[in-house]
Amino acid sequence: MSLRQNLGKAGEDLACQYLKNKGYQILKRNYWKPWGEIDIIARSPKGILVFVEVKTGKVNSQIEPEQEMTKSKISKLKRTCQLFAGKYNDLINEEGWRIDLIAISTDNQTNQDIRHYENII
Repeated sequence: MSLRQNLGKAGEDLACQYLKNKGYQILKRNYWKPWGEIDIIARSPKGILVFVEVKTGKVNSQIEPEQEMTKSKISKLKRTCQLFAGKYNDLINEEGWRIDLIAISTDNQTNQDIRHYENII
């Protein structure tokens, strides 16, 4: 596994723990299709199906993790979420579903800044 892959996996692990601490139930991780991937699929404390994109970067990097969310990435993510929601519509309550972003800046496990943006699309 590359350093970037390790950083990404560590970020996803941190995001899952963060969400669990906020009362979310993790349903699935790394749902993959040829055109895109959903990092985390969860249920919010209010029962909303939430698709979570996780972006992780190093503290003091020139690029913030949020800046990694390009139009192309958002488009692929939205398509993947729509297809998942259509296939598993029994997971969706009257509140519908949403896409969140969790951006994490870290300096290798001792210091993490976690920012959660709800309903980004």
